[in-house]
Amino acid sequence: MHTHEHFKTPADEDELEDIDDDMVVGVIAEIEQEVLNESESDDDEYDLVDMDALGAPQENDVHSSSDDSISSDGSFDPNAEDSDSDDSMLDEAAAGGASNAKRRKEQTANDGLGPSGSGGSGNTAAADYSHLDEDDETDETVRAIIAAIKKPRSSPPEIKLEDFITDICFHPQRDIIALATIIGDVHLYEYGNEENKLLRSIEVHAKACRDVEFTEDGRSLITCSKDKCVMITDMETEKLKKLYETAHDDAINKLHVLDERLFATGDDAGTVKLWDFRTKDAIFELKEVEDQITQILTNEQNKLLLATSADGYLTTYNIGARKLYVQSEPYEEEMNCMGIYRGSSKLVAGTSKGRLYTYNWGYFGYHCDMYPGIKSPISLMIPITDRIACVAGEDGNIRACHIAPYRNLGVVGQHNMPIESLDINNSGELLASSSHNNDVRFWNVKYFEDFGDIKYNEKHNAYKEKRHNLPSSKCTNAGDFFADMTKEHDDDDDEDDKNAGEGSNDIIDTGAGPSNIT
Repeated sequence: MHTHEHFKTPADEDELEDIDDDMVVGVIAEIEQEVLNESESDDDEYDLVDMDALGAPQENDVHSSSDDSISSDGSFDPNAEDSDSDDSMLDEAAAGGASNAKRRKEQTANDGLGPSGSGGSGNTAAADYSHLDEDDETDETVRAIIAAIKKPRSSPPEIKLEDFITDICFHPQRDIIALATIIGDVHLYEYGNEENKLLRSIEVHAKACRDVEFTEDGRSLITCSKDKCVMITDMETEKLKKLYETAHDDAINKLHVLDERLFATGDDAGTVKLWDFRTKDAIFELKEVEDQITQILTNEQNKLLLATSADGYLTTYNIGARKLYVQSEPYEEEMNCMGIYRGSSKLVAGTSKGRLYTYNWGYFGYHCDMYPGIKSPISLMIPITDRIACVAGEDGNIRACHIAPYRNLGVVGQHNMPIESLDINNSGELLASSSHNNDVRFWNVKYFEDFGDIKYNEKHNAYKEKRHNLPSSKCTNAGDFFADMTKEHDDDDDEDDKNAGEGSNDIIDTGAGPSNIT
């Protein structure tokens, strides 16, 4: 728009006085009309482009819609709706685009690619793969993938938290797992093969909650923390039932529930205390080591309390006499974990050098057997059966091993980072593990119930067993793939031999032989 054609720059005030007011008003009105015309032409061009892009009705559609305003006798109805206006065309195009977007969203969700199928924290229901049909696929690999996707889950999905998980514990009677975190909270999840449901989050400690345990009846939750406190919380009401404030002079690292009224705690300085729910103070306390207590354990008789420590000692306390029973010889490695096997006749301890030391029960001064273990630090151990243990550590693998005689059985499961805690549920079918990746994974270990006992003189391949993936593992063995190929090859060979045999019989029956060449 060019304004210099309408306005002159006045040289002085006299020229301004000569301009008529009506002329100014007229010029302004003319300018406004010109601006309006230009803007309408620009909008028309934009609308035409947008209509083509959005799939707007074409010229024929516009004419047909405009004919609706004409009556059957050919007369024009002034009250009819102008359906070919720009606004109505935009509304129709927008409605069509929205419906298409909705259809695409629904299709994505059904394919398992949307939020319902993403998995995420592992707390949502599994995606619907019912529309997948392996019978319609000709490629064997695709059919195998579809079959694996549609296969029912045998263990709960993964749980993912924002905070570091310091310890986990299964409820003794219900399908509930407690997760302790580094910020002092405890999360209670109800787990299942389809989904995991967060029941409640309890704020119990001001600092990191290092260990969490349920009482034998499952009604209370016991936690210990870096803040030196021990707290007993009601499971249902979330109310504090008892607080042992400044239970230790140092940060508490481990606790262990003995029965319905007794539990023990150990701190970072090597002090072990025994507590009774009915008393205000500890029953007794002993300090026989100078480093962190890594695990506390006892058997069903509850006569001896065992504790491993980071300074390389296995220390045993007499509960009835409330004094030291025996302490092992010092080891040049950290004693990190332990478990009871063989009908409470054997105690096995794992170390920071990956070794497993076996003790006869009651004789804890020195080990009777030593196994090389997995050659990577063992920080956790959980008994699966009376003769099978699961051990884990910094390499992120959970390995199963047979106790007395020692034998590596294979890999139960894997994490991408070092494993922080292990526990097994009340039925003995599910093993749970947490790692430094703030995740909790579940492994179905029911197949160990049918595992036969191992004899001392049985031959085995130690190298292969250490890397063998068990049924609960997320990984498969390379040998399984080649075994299928070998089987198919053997079947083909058998078929060829059969056909060759039939062909040779035909030759013999006909009496055919080499022809004589003259």
